[in-house]
Amino acid sequence: MNRINPKKLLNSKWSAVQPLNKEKHFVVTEVEFDEEGEVVRCLIEAIFSKRSQEIDWKILKNDAVWLQGWK
Repeated sequence: MNRINPKKLLNSKWSAVQPLNKEKHFVVTEVEFDEEGEVVRCLIEAIFSKRSQEIDWKILKNDAVWLQGWK
């Protein structure tokens, strides 16, 4: 399990364990917090295609799906 501090999510780098459409390397480009400091929105962008998608940031904790850094 990847350990993640939500306040350090912005600009963090990730690698998909199972790449789709030649998209393996990603960077978190946007993180929004609510009044209590909880993450309400997380946007991740593929480095190769520049395609962005909104994801549940807690999925990044699963090391069977995501690896921290570009590997």
